[in-house]
Amino acid sequence: VQLQASGGGLVQAGGSLRLSCAASGRTFGNYGMGWFRQAPGKEREIVSAISWSGGSTYYADSVKGRFTISRDNGKNTVYLQMNSLKPEDTAVYYCAAGKYGRVGVRNTEYDYWGQGTLVTVSS
Repeated sequence: VQLQASGGGLVQAGGSLRLSCAASGRTFGNYGMGWFRQAPGKEREIVSAISWSGGSTYYADSVKGRFTISRDNGKNTVYLQMNSLKPEDTAVYYCAAGKYGRVGVRNTEYDYWGQGTLVTVSS
């Protein structure tokens, strides 16, 4: 599976962005998907995750109520809608795919990673 993240950019605080992660391969629908982020000088952290069917989701406390994860298995794409962005959301955002199909919150639960897309939120 190859993953291509896009949609990052520069936005003012309070604004919105939608990240997309397009996957290659015919088995996308079997994978659990996650979005992680890494800010400068910090460790990579989980932001959100979704099961293979979309029936289960996870959100980090810091983004609950502001971010929404979704997927379209017909388009081999997972999305992260980010609203009410804050300067502390500034980071490189990575999408990841886990072959067991479940919601995963640890790096080790994912088998494939995209290249990352930079989100910068100005105050």
